[in-house]
Amino acid sequence: MTQSIIDHTKSETQRADAELCPDCETDTIVHDPDRGERVCKECGLVLTSDPIDYGPEWRAFNAQEHDELSRVGAPLTQSMHDRGLTTTIDWRNKDANGHSMSAEKHGQIHRLRIWQERIRTKNAGERNLKYALSEIDRMVSALGVPSPVKETASVIYRRALEQDLIRGRSIEGVATSALYTACRKEDIPRSLEEVTSVSRVDQREIGRTYRYIADELNINLEPTNPRQFVPRFCSELDVDKGVESKAIEIIDQTTEQGLHSGKSPTGFAAAAIYAAGLLCEETIPQRAVAETAQTTVVTVRNRYREQLEAIDQTATT
Repeated sequence: MTQSIIDHTKSETQRADAELCPDCETDTIVHDPDRGERVCKECGLVLTSDPIDYGPEWRAFNAQEHDELSRVGAPLTQSMHDRGLTTTIDWRNKDANGHSMSAEKHGQIHRLRIWQERIRTKNAGERNLKYALSEIDRMVSALGVPSPVKETASVIYRRALEQDLIRGRSIEGVATSALYTACRKEDIPRSLEEVTSVSRVDQREIGRTYRYIADELNINLEPTNPRQFVPRFCSELDVDKGVESKAIEIIDQTTEQGLHSGKSPTGFAAAAIYAAGLLCEETIPQRAVAETAQTTVVTVRNRYREQLEAIDQTATT
């Protein structure tokens, strides 16, 4: 009897000191108040959980009822200066029932729209952030890149703003550099020339600002692989799938030899497509390839000769 009391007291003392996970026997158990769970940080085992229903309190039996009963707004986004936590006054002059308003109400709603737009930005810093994010949104739309790139570019710009990296540089230049960096991080094949074509600043400023931001924010980017541009270029040139496969094969063979080092990836990809067209007996004009890749005919010609020489040397050895 005495021994059982001692053992019980000892177990209570150990539980008070630190509760051990029954799976990995570590004392890394934490409480998650959002989900009402006690979880082991080491192995992820859920020890206890409270039944919490995170769904809505209403029921919907079809898509129309779900849309009518839904009361949630758009998700938070970094691509808006207020992260989407704002009120929008509809441009249509109609009430909640869809009825047209009177002329007096039209003027009142118009004034409310003006003031609502004004109070969205409290100071010059927010106005500049709003302008920069709108520039990113405009360039993303012009380039046709997916939404995650816009979110990543907005986060990069916000980080640069927090670390005061924009001082002495244009807002357009930093916004364009953030977008180009986001394309590189998300593996979206967009060259510096393509980004420059939709920007309001020149290529030299974009390149200089891009290198500065990447260095200050410790963003490590892998060199762009030329094969990323091949599918898009081949689609725009409307060439056969065999040419695309051969171009990727040429790039793989030549990059293994380090031939692409220090060369423009778009020009290298364009030359591979032109060389693949010759090997597959499909005529692709050099000028058409160069215009698609936004490079020069001379670059395509020089790169394609280097690629063919490297392939011939590999075949000989």
